[in-house]
Amino acid sequence: MSRIGNRKLVVPEGVTITVENNQVTVKGPKGELSLEIRENITVQVEDSAVVVTRANEEKTTKAMHGTTNANIKNMIEGVTHGFKKGLEIIGVGYRFTMKGNTLVINAGYSHPVELEVPAGLTVEAISNTEISVSGIDKVKVGEFAANIRKVRQPEPYKGKGIRYKDEHVQRKEGKKAA
Repeated sequence: MSRIGNRKLVVPEGVTITVENNQVTVKGPKGELSLEIRENITVQVEDSAVVVTRANEEKTTKAMHGTTNANIKNMIEGVTHGFKKGLEIIGVGYRFTMKGNTLVINAGYSHPVELEVPAGLTVEAISNTEISVSGIDKVKVGEFAANIRKVRQPEPYKGKGIRYKDEHVQRKEGKKAA
């Protein structure tokens, strides 16, 4: 039984939700997002609430029931508040810089790594060692932040690398002299 799928989602003021041809569109003050719905899932908008129901009790349908509900909830939150991920870089000479729509990362390689910021996202440089990725789509924000982190993942001995703001890196003890 999917408890996530059975919850009713409250639609806040200023947000409109439309369902047409297996497509849910959420419009709000920050933008517009859309989601394709699977065949055995139905979405109904009643007053100021969204209800997601499933057609049968198959395992994949149950899984998509909760997933669809969670995705619609994330879309509502994205068009009203937006999502934000903070990253920091730790290491001597490691730094973030913005050149137009490109994020340049100096992370100890012989060359700087350049990443193009996807459409719909904004990258704000707080300082040389801190940035924040923000946007209305939770998946895009998380994916781009993960791609930035992949450039130089934090290593466990000195703690150098790129990490999320709230991430704790488990430190290891190095070799001991005999």
